[in-house]
Amino acid sequence: LALDIVRPAFPLDKAQYVRVDLTLPNVDATLAELLADHKVDTFVHGAFLSQPTHNSAWAHELEEIGSMHVINACAEAQVAKFVLSSTTMVYGARPHNPNFLSEEHELHGQPSSRYVTDRVGAETLALRFQKEHPERVVTSLRVAATLGPTVKNYVTRFFSRPIAPVMMGYDPLLQFVHEQDVVDAHKLALDGEFRGAYNIAGDGVLPYSTVLAMMGKFPLPVPHFLARSLAGALWATQVVDAPPTFLNFLRYLCVEDGKKARDEMGFWPRYDIKSTIREFLGLSERGDYSKSDDDAASTGA
Repeated sequence: LALDIVRPAFPLDKAQYVRVDLTLPNVDATLAELLADHKVDTFVHGAFLSQPTHNSAWAHELEEIGSMHVINACAEAQVAKFVLSSTTMVYGARPHNPNFLSEEHELHGQPSSRYVTDRVGAETLALRFQKEHPERVVTSLRVAATLGPTVKNYVTRFFSRPIAPVMMGYDPLLQFVHEQDVVDAHKLALDGEFRGAYNIAGDGVLPYSTVLAMMGKFPLPVPHFLARSLAGALWATQVVDAPPTFLNFLRYLCVEDGKKARDEMGFWPRYDIKSTIREFLGLSERGDYSKSDDDAASTGA
């Protein structure tokens, strides 16, 4: 079953589309009946926005309240496996973050960002679902910033502009994952039984300044206090796609450790960070997964 508010643009040769709106108050009962009728045993929950929105009330209804509806429906229909598509951002970009964040680290999120807070809420609901139903398999995939030739999200939009802001005095390490590796990680979660959270990231990290140089972007150094005020004004007038709180990700580390996914899931990314960037820029042939010899080494992906 393909559940969404709009039909996918690609052909569904092996799936049936059903329109489901997670913002409706009685959608959990409708969804539970649908899952039971089709004897669904595995549910992948990825109904999250690809970028922040100014309609924060609606986003909250869709992402956190919608996740509650989905989990209630899965519990009622006795779905055996539940896979949540989460994000690295739930850890939050903070000045005291370690070099690599493990799955055991607290989910601080970004308190002033509804976009991140709702993701933390969805993870909290999934964790409670696992505790209340230990016989079920609940997997949360905390996916790093995703790049690739076809994906469209706030990250690809940010790096599609010719000029990129740089917080004066800061040059944090960045981490990406290729869209194909994200698909592979979800396939592993579907095929196996992995309870708990798993960090899904590509191989290697690079300083923000190096990423901008590789992408041919013009860095624009800005003091943080000025950048935050300017970003707030641009966000309010809908000129930019991300609220000012996202500037913290250009100041502080938010890089995850992928050891658990390697050891337990057998997830080994096909793409390292440089080949992911080249794919995003259209400089590599599709299907070329080779890593360059001088790529930045990292034990965290």
